[in-house]
Amino acid sequence: MIAGAWAAVHVLTVGVLPFAVGERLSYNAHAAPGVNGHAEMWIDGPFELRGVSTIVLRSSFTAKVGFLNVSDNTTSWVDPVRMTSLRFLKDEQHLLTHHSEDVTLNGASRQWTAADGRSGTSPTDDPLDELSFIYALREFSLPLDSTVTFDRHFDAERNPTTLRLTGKGVVTTPAGTFNTREIEMRVRDTRRYRGEGLIRIALSDDRCRRPVRIESAIPGAGTVVMTLIAAEPIIAACAPRNAATAVAP
Repeated sequence: MIAGAWAAVHVLTVGVLPFAVGERLSYNAHAAPGVNGHAEMWIDGPFELRGVSTIVLRSSFTAKVGFLNVSDNTTSWVDPVRMTSLRFLKDEQHLLTHHSEDVTLNGASRQWTAADGRSGTSPTDDPLDELSFIYALREFSLPLDSTVTFDRHFDAERNPTTLRLTGKGVVTTPAGTFNTREIEMRVRDTRRYRGEGLIRIALSDDRCRRPVRIESAIPGAGTVVMTLIAAEPIIAACAPRNAATAVAP
């Protein structure tokens, strides 16, 4: 196991992020038989927040379970220079339950406060939330088959997050066929996973490092597999390969 992840992984040159304002990723989502949905991840901005020019990361997931709806809408305001979160907003409707969060993060003081009165101390001055962590992951080049630990979630009780590059592969989606880097991410979230949760992410092995498949658990829907169906903007260097010629590098 490798601790102190900043020394253990390669991070892209500052200012050369693999994503930008205007990116929109669309997914179909499948869970248990009869549970189908749709998800999107997109980037707005720039917007000024507390004197900082931020990009706004947004994600949405909707599905129907029988006559009931399941939804998850998340927003994260991120300083793209430091790749750190300044505010986190979440609204979930899972069958008969509802959960919401509105958290302000202050990296300089390592403090966070929530609209419901909760507060705490962060273990880092560059905190992330669950959505911004997915985007930060796209910056990293992980050592093969080594477990790397991060203590960057704003809530100390949600740390550590562990990452492992399990190998390379080929993933065929409705958007095309992609060479991928296969990553396992283990997260701590007692509310969602009753302990540790496992998220599997296939990132395109190209300049954009887009998540082309995400597998995770969502309360009320079970294990959900999200598969890329469209990506904007269309970037030649990140285009899918023909299924007949795609070969794992």
